[in-house]
Amino acid sequence: MTFYLIIFSIISYLLGSFSSAVWFGKWFHNTDVREHGSKNAGATNTLRVLGAKAALPVFIVDILKSFLAVQLIWFVPEVVSGTELFYQIKLLFGVSAVVGHIFPIYSGFKGGKGVASMLGLLLALHPASAGITLAVFAICFASTRIVSISSIIAAISFPIIIFILEKTDFITLNIFSIVATILIVITHLKNIKRLLKGEEKKLQFRKKP
Repeated sequence: MTFYLIIFSIISYLLGSFSSAVWFGKWFHNTDVREHGSKNAGATNTLRVLGAKAALPVFIVDILKSFLAVQLIWFVPEVVSGTELFYQIKLLFGVSAVVGHIFPIYSGFKGGKGVASMLGLLLALHPASAGITLAVFAICFASTRIVSISSIIAAISFPIIIFILEKTDFITLNIFSIVATILIVITHLKNIKRLLKGEEKKLQFRKKP
């Protein structure tokens, strides 16, 4: 089994390393989004720089990368569905894809913040908590129109949601929910500084001239 875990973890990382914001921007718009806006290679900055038509496929692909990486679990022999080991291996593959998204080998290790890829991982791992977490994000965003604060609040709510839904049935999920929250907060440190200074901009749904 160790061989499969190593190979599929590498594949997951390489899958996550496809920075759709970077490559779609270059291929279809002759623009590197990392040189504009927040200089982040994610769907939000793509929306700011290139508009909704460019951002939507980026968002979808970023979700699919980690979602598909988790599905590699079905090719690992001798794993029983629904066990603690089952969740641990799914997490291994999903997290490898998220790490690839944040530090993409194809794009000089300068990727996105991992929010959309983390959502794909959650959808594959625990759809119910993913749906509730997404609802929290949507409510916050509708109120603030600021993606960063909405992402942070949704991330903080995730461990609480997991605990309510699962209690302590799966310790792996509880630990992951806390680690995932910390990861999201860390990748948003610059945004937090801007929020504290009142400098974080609201998202405008239009293409910049």
